[in-house]
Amino acid sequence: MSIDSELPSPPPGCPAHGRVPMYGPEFAADPNAYYEWMRNFGATAPVELAPGVNATLVTDYLASLQLLQNPDTFRKDSRHWRDFNHGLISPNSPVVPLLAYRPNCMFSDGSDHLRLRQAVTDTMARVDAHQLNRNVDRVSTYLIEQFHSRGSVDLLNDYAKLLPLFVFSELFGCPADIGDRIIFGINGIFDGINAEKANEVLAQSVAELVALRRAKPGDDVTSWLMEHPAKLTDEEMAHQLVLLLGAGAEPLRNLIGNGLCLILSDERYSGGGMLVEDAIDEVLWNNPPMSNYAPHYPVADVDFAGTRLNAGDLVLVSFAAANRDPAFSGSRQLLSKRAHLAWSTGPHGCPAKDPAQLITVAAIENLLNRLPDIELAVPEDSLTWRPGPFNRALAALPARFTPVRAEKPQAASQAQAQPGGNQARPQGKPEKGGLWSSFLTWWKV
Repeated sequence: MSIDSELPSPPPGCPAHGRVPMYGPEFAADPNAYYEWMRNFGATAPVELAPGVNATLVTDYLASLQLLQNPDTFRKDSRHWRDFNHGLISPNSPVVPLLAYRPNCMFSDGSDHLRLRQAVTDTMARVDAHQLNRNVDRVSTYLIEQFHSRGSVDLLNDYAKLLPLFVFSELFGCPADIGDRIIFGINGIFDGINAEKANEVLAQSVAELVALRRAKPGDDVTSWLMEHPAKLTDEEMAHQLVLLLGAGAEPLRNLIGNGLCLILSDERYSGGGMLVEDAIDEVLWNNPPMSNYAPHYPVADVDFAGTRLNAGDLVLVSFAAANRDPAFSGSRQLLSKRAHLAWSTGPHGCPAKDPAQLITVAAIENLLNRLPDIELAVPEDSLTWRPGPFNRALAALPARFTPVRAEKPQAASQAQAQPGGNQARPQGKPEKGGLWSSFLTWWKV
């Protein structure tokens, strides 16, 4: 497919013809300019996710719905991926870890998907919203107390990145040593730092968690998933847990970060005139944390939205572009706030969107309540976004605020000696050790 030479010039880094690259700093700096350029192709566009990794990206809202709700024509099992099967994609490509097959409910179809999905959906439905809110408050308070006396913080790496990992460690019943290694593994995979080793550590630690909860069940998501009538094997348990922990932590990190960025940079929110929930809905519409994903593969050659697709082609949905579909903008205000596609939809829609929304809102509200004068420390247009085709993710979010005076050691000792004194927390840097261990030590003081 070619573009008429009379069309407007493409954005920086984007060729006038051929596949549109979705990697590099140019795409990360202004993805919306790329999405607008892609619309010249129609409802879908030929893209390159990484060097040598070709795909078709759906940018039209209605076409996205058609794809996501049509499991008979489009499958999720990436063992259908023709280019990968034919050796055209290097296993070391940076996008393969998020596209390669894993035996979990995200990459399964038919009866396998129904069985695994039901187990995950039923288990997540058992999460008590009030208890989850209390857990978020505890973790949020701990993280804030690590930096509140400094007067400055990177809200992305010191808060938004860590909070979901801590909350999930508690929610999934991780003891300190396993929780530390799970956090290391997830951070390493998504940050690309020693990713191979991080993946090994994550797999081993999740396997240990499964073995522990088989022997000693608790009141946690891991144990509930084991108790489900689907009777998941240890291998199935491990893969569902990696999915829930990894796929939950990264989008939540980005949602909290993007939400804080909007609230601190937009006077509609910074002045207290609109609710945090409104800001999150706006982010999910305009700046979704997983901007392009939902990999699918047609089971046979098919004409789809004006494009001929071959069996096994990699097809992704641009949630960000579909939400901004110009043909849809006139009626967008008339629809539900939740009509966006940020959580996906259809049989593979996010099974944990309600807990994710609760965690995000609670995390942001607690931060704003504890540090009411917090503001961005740099102009919004100077912020850097992490490159990559799937996420809309900040690299850092520097902020400043009036420092909170740390409690004097003597006062802290007196507080601990009184009834309820365990509410006083040690200030400053956590003790040497893993992140989860440090939090548990802090909580027991």
